[in-house]
Amino acid sequence: MKSIKGNLIDIHTKSIYPAEIIIVDGIISSIKKIDEKLENYICPGLVDAHIHIESSMLVPYEFARIALRHGTVATVSDPHEIANVMGVDGVHYMIENAKDALLKFHFGAPSCVPATTFESAGAVIDSAQIKELLQNEDIHYLSEMMNYPGVLNNDPEVFAKINAAKEIGKPIDGHAPGLKGALAKQYIDAGISTDHECFTIEEAQDKLSFGMKVLIREGSAAKNYNALHPLIKDHAEMLMFCSDDKHPDDLLVSHIDGLIRRSLAKGYDIFDLLIMASKNPIDHYNLKVGQLREGDNADFIIVDAPESFKVLETYIDGVKVANSTSCILKDKTHPIINQFNINTISSDELTIAESAYNAPVINAIDGELITEKLALKPTEKDGLLVSDETADILKVVVVNRYEKSKPAIGFIKNFGIKNGAIASTVAHDSHNIIAVGSDDELITKAINLLVASKGGLSAVHGEHTHQIALPVAGLMSDKPCKEIGEKYAQIDKMVKEMGSTLTAPYMTLSFMALLVIPKIKMSDKGIFDAEEFRFYE
Repeated sequence: MKSIKGNLIDIHTKSIYPAEIIIVDGIISSIKKIDEKLENYICPGLVDAHIHIESSMLVPYEFARIALRHGTVATVSDPHEIANVMGVDGVHYMIENAKDALLKFHFGAPSCVPATTFESAGAVIDSAQIKELLQNEDIHYLSEMMNYPGVLNNDPEVFAKINAAKEIGKPIDGHAPGLKGALAKQYIDAGISTDHECFTIEEAQDKLSFGMKVLIREGSAAKNYNALHPLIKDHAEMLMFCSDDKHPDDLLVSHIDGLIRRSLAKGYDIFDLLIMASKNPIDHYNLKVGQLREGDNADFIIVDAPESFKVLETYIDGVKVANSTSCILKDKTHPIINQFNINTISSDELTIAESAYNAPVINAIDGELITEKLALKPTEKDGLLVSDETADILKVVVVNRYEKSKPAIGFIKNFGIKNGAIASTVAHDSHNIIAVGSDDELITKAINLLVASKGGLSAVHGEHTHQIALPVAGLMSDKPCKEIGEKYAQIDKMVKEMGSTLTAPYMTLSFMALLVIPKIKMSDKGIFDAEEFRFYE
């Protein structure tokens, strides 16, 4: 038996009172009101309602070691990224790596592997495999259905996946940026219950009106909090918080706790915020996580005060697993899995004739996944199209990492890089190599650094290079967050010293290959119109 005392923040009665919690075998056996003056506050643990652990560049165990310190007791985790590289084996890798991580990971069955047929991925997960995955007790939901055109057009394979989740009673996550009106209703009526892609309050209100839960996302690249937070006042019961994609340097600072503090500063009610950050995802996804009630698992956090919300301690099943500076999880080694099947390239492969290019310039938008089409002509030199630092129209390249093929070449604005190049194998969703830079030689050098390491991030500035190896599927490190977070901060600083004004240049770069987000993106097969779902000829 264990006793914990503190001022209980009760989200079910919306009251705060001094209490003693009695824990027996990891379960809250009783909660007693007491007449004592207590300093600290006890509240439900926090849940990230939608995250790709892979985007933290950490394996689940290492993610847990930092997230527990921020009061995160559970996640709703889509292993879509590693699945695009390694297939079902990648999903099982995440489940196994998370098993002794204490934090309660709840993985989904990735519904769209590959995300589209317009790119080369490392694997395919069909409806038969989805049905098998959903039978696994470690799989809790059908992950985001990004193929919303397939839903709207009644694609049989898409509906076989949706129906497999319905038959077993597991929730279905959505992904439909910009979808409104009758089409949004049709998408929702198919059984899809959430969306984390709303980027305007009008879109979110429209989806809420049809009964869809809206996740307010604030990640390292996609930041929708400023647009959507006014919904909290009247719609807290239909909202959740999520990060979707969170880089390791950001995780060193905060997680969902940061959104709570930010919202408190705007005057929002602590009970509404904790309902969004705890009760709603637990109820919606049927998570095996307690909500500070008698009979619940003893999953909770201790904070200094409801106004400042500094997380002091985190408890999982009644065990104190972390405080603000440390976690009880010890150092360990992690197995490596990967798929990387190409050799170095030459700069000659990156040349493109003026006559061979007939597409807009991609306009990258800071803090957004969407892009715009610019009717600009890239700079021509000796019959070839080249990067132009002055105009900030740079060459962007995608190279298939699963088999040798011709690189796809386009042009992009707003990266601001001068005398340099960056490259990454974190390139949603197929995770080929994506690179952008100020000339072909530098781009080639950045790409070949990743070929040599079988994945990661690289930066080249003149003669200087910097690299972070991501040996697990080219997406994750096997090292702790502090080490990777510090390295990421260094490489991010280097890119900004090259002239980039983007808040998170690597995160922004990683989404330039995400074909299911409008309006124009890059595939390893060419420049893609993400509104009309076609390649530019």
